[in-house]
Amino acid sequence: MNFAPLPSVDVAEVPSDGLVLDVRESDEWAAGHVEGALHVPMSDFVARFGEVTEAVAEGRRAYVMCRVGGRSAQVTQYLVQQGIDAVNVDGGMQAWDGAGRPMVTDNGTPAFVL
Repeated sequence: MNFAPLPSVDVAEVPSDGLVLDVRESDEWAAGHVEGALHVPMSDFVARFGEVTEAVAEGRRAYVMCRVGGRSAQVTQYLVQQGIDAVNVDGGMQAWDGAGRPMVTDNGTPAFVL
């Protein structure tokens, strides 16, 4: 079976106004996330797929992230199969943090990658 190569980008290629889709679980999200990201945990993904299609409605590209890139790769593959412009962010939140890209928390505590 042949799969198309998974589209992926480096964290440096994610535009500051890009649509980041964070598929980590809620405890991971609470520890630290990209400001303005759409949080749809992989475990809820199928049930909340409508939120994702709404977010990409204007043909926006989804930059899919998890902690290191495994879960987001699966979600990216699913989105691409649905005809959505989605790319996996290589290295996930660990790479994002390592590159010094900004992270926030909902309660104002210092953000970190769980």
